[in-house]
Amino acid sequence: MARPGSSFVCQACGARTRQFFGRCSGCGGWNTLVEQSEPSGDNRRRRPVAAAAAPDAAGVPAPGRPSRSEPIQAVGDRPLQRLASGYGELDRVLGGGLVPGSLVLLGGDPGIGKSTLLLQSARAMASRAVVLYVSAEESAQQVKLRWRRLAEDAPGEAAEAGEGEGLRLLAETDLELVLQELETLRPEVAIIDSIQALHDAELGSAPGSVSQVRECAAALQRIAKRQHTALVLVGHVTKEGMLAGPKVLEHLVDAVLTFEGDRFASHRLLRAVKNRFGATHELGVFEMQGAGLVEVSNPSELFLAGDGPSPGTATIVACEGTRSLLVEVQALVSPTSYASPRRTATGIGTNRLHQILAVLEKHMGLPLSRFDCYLAVAGGLEVEEPAADLGVAAAVVASYRDLTLPAGTVLLGELGLGGQLRPVGQLELRLQEAARLGFVRAVVPRGSALGPVAAGLGLQLLEAATVAEALVAGLGVNPADGD
Repeated sequence: MARPGSSFVCQACGARTRQFFGRCSGCGGWNTLVEQSEPSGDNRRRRPVAAAAAPDAAGVPAPGRPSRSEPIQAVGDRPLQRLASGYGELDRVLGGGLVPGSLVLLGGDPGIGKSTLLLQSARAMASRAVVLYVSAEESAQQVKLRWRRLAEDAPGEAAEAGEGEGLRLLAETDLELVLQELETLRPEVAIIDSIQALHDAELGSAPGSVSQVRECAAALQRIAKRQHTALVLVGHVTKEGMLAGPKVLEHLVDAVLTFEGDRFASHRLLRAVKNRFGATHELGVFEMQGAGLVEVSNPSELFLAGDGPSPGTATIVACEGTRSLLVEVQALVSPTSYASPRRTATGIGTNRLHQILAVLEKHMGLPLSRFDCYLAVAGGLEVEEPAADLGVAAAVVASYRDLTLPAGTVLLGELGLGGQLRPVGQLELRLQEAARLGFVRAVVPRGSALGPVAAGLGLQLLEAATVAEALVAGLGVNPADGD
């Protein structure tokens, strides 16, 4: 049993119980219950609220008890003013910039560049707003060294007096002191790096625990909403890649951003998992250089090979929100020496690859069940949309037949289980991006009605109704010949 004034809290899901169990009844995790003291103090007690009178049949409250609600038509309109972060890629993902009073949670693997991105953004915003950077993991001297290095490496910028007047730094882990600084300074933007490192002295648990993260985030939310401060929280991730802490943290904030990328590659991808003030399908692309993170204005160049087409490769156009990216798909098909052939995919779902291979074997007669198949998306980009199906099928068949697609060809289409080619969304946007980068041929599903648009872009549009027709048009030969 728990001691008076304490309880056992699951560190995985936040479930609370008065008795210790080896397995959490909420999430089923083993050995996740940790004894924690209950929060106390007048500032944590809920203020009693008088019972409201029941409304009459017409929905009007009884006299003498004024209602705090109002008709939705009577709610005044307030223009949504945003604060530019200093980086167009970050503003794109946020929906146009930071909204006053909003909470943004940024997560990513260790060393991916979260602190670098936010410190660079804080430097850019400090010229027109007061920005508070709370470092709960690094000392003030460490942050100052990184700030100076970023300023010195940036061309045409100085790192000395006058430049950082609007950027205030606080190296502190005590939540009470951080709240006092926010009350005193009242900044337009506050960055907390990180929420897992903050500690509330009134809770007996260790920093980073479920109760600490929940209570610290709730306290920061209250002051941010009251002062209209745009608050950015840095969050840790687990070894599975999920945001650490209770799930209520993601429900509490207004936007959840993820910073992705291979630590051994130079480019980084910024996505929005949740955004109450914008779309969640936008993508921001950065490149890590000596001067820190640099925006990539033409990300298609990162995912295309510069030496031209080769056997087993195909080019697709992936749409991430309003941004179109040309991506190269590579396939390797070789005879297997095992009873069960290997199927490995990087950047494409393995189940999706199995489905495409089954369609090719069923409707084109290719004996792919006797071959190993390896598939990869160049540059490490994750492509989830079905518009990549035709490009994957073309890369697999080209590797199987040792063929090379004609230069300047893109393939767009979703494969149905019956072998038919299904239309894809935002086709005109994809064709515009392909034409901008010098592509001259596009294989698309039949019935797109974009022939005049393609002609105006200088593209030869090849329409097909089935995957067999599309591969004949794309490869220039019938891949089923010779079996």
